[in-house]
Amino acid sequence: MSFSGIVKKEITKRVEDLTRSFYESALPPVDIYEEGGYLIVVADLAGFNKTNIHARITPQNELVIEADREISETGTKYLTQRPKSIRRVISLPVAVKKDGEITGKYENGVLTLRFPVEGSATVKIE
Repeated sequence: MSFSGIVKKEITKRVEDLTRSFYESALPPVDIYEEGGYLIVVADLAGFNKTNIHARITPQNELVIEADREISETGTKYLTQRPKSIRRVISLPVAVKKDGEITGKYENGVLTLRFPVEGSATVKIE
């Protein structure tokens, strides 16, 4: 292989390494809305196992969503852009009750979190 071929191959390898590290960590798209006394957060986390997804509320009223996954290193790779991990910190637009009925559901690659809004109350009608 010629010197220019070796240099080209090395440059290509380094660009691929930089590109991979950029795409290994990404911000998932998120929708936030309020409905019936609850703040609803919907995050696209396709490809992650629900046991590797973690969400928490900080004392500063921020939602932190984190997830990790293993990406197979076997076989020939032509293009890899799926993130290996995600971390998203969201300042919530309203105060939420941290001790209230917080629920989360992960279905079809979509994480849906429901937080009761501070100062709201729901009435159970029988």
